[in-house]
Amino acid sequence: MSVDQLEFRRVMGHFATGVTIVTSHDGAGKLGGLTANAVASVSLDPAMVLICVDKKSDSYPLFGASRSFAINILAKDQETLSRRFAKSGGDKFTGTGYRLGVTGTPILTDTVGHLECTVRHEFDAGDHTIFVGEAVDIAVSSESDPLLYFRGGYRNLSA
Repeated sequence: MSVDQLEFRRVMGHFATGVTIVTSHDGAGKLGGLTANAVASVSLDPAMVLICVDKKSDSYPLFGASRSFAINILAKDQETLSRRFAKSGGDKFTGTGYRLGVTGTPILTDTVGHLECTVRHEFDAGDHTIFVGEAVDIAVSSESDPLLYFRGGYRNLSA
C-alpha cells in the first residue's frame, strides 16, 4: 500500500524538529553542507548518531569521499544560515565562520553545539542514504535556544 507523498510530507511536518547544518568535505579541500532535520541519536556506547542525506544533494558525494560529517546544531537566530545551506549550488561557506575539525570536516561557529563523526555504517533508504556516525568530537558552544522547524516554517521555543 502506497501513501500520497504530499500527505506524507504534511503529516511529518507536524513533528517538530531541531534544525542542523550537516557538513562534510571531499578530502581534497572541497567543503559542503546541507540543512537537515533528519538527525537522531542512535547509541551511547559507542556514541553514535544518524543523518539522512538526499542522494540528489550537491553535497551527497562528500559523505562517501571523506567518511566523516559534522552535525552543527543551529541557534534560534540562525535561520538565514539555515536557508543558505538549504539551497543547491554556490559557495555556502563564504562569509560563514567555521574551523576544520579533527576529521577535516567544517565545524560552524556560533552554533548551539556540534558532533563531529566518522561514518561507521550507511544504509540505502529510498531517495536518501542513512549515514550512522561515531562521534569523535562533541561540544556545546552556547546555551542559546535552538532553531526549530514545524508545519513548514521556522520556529523558536516560547517560554
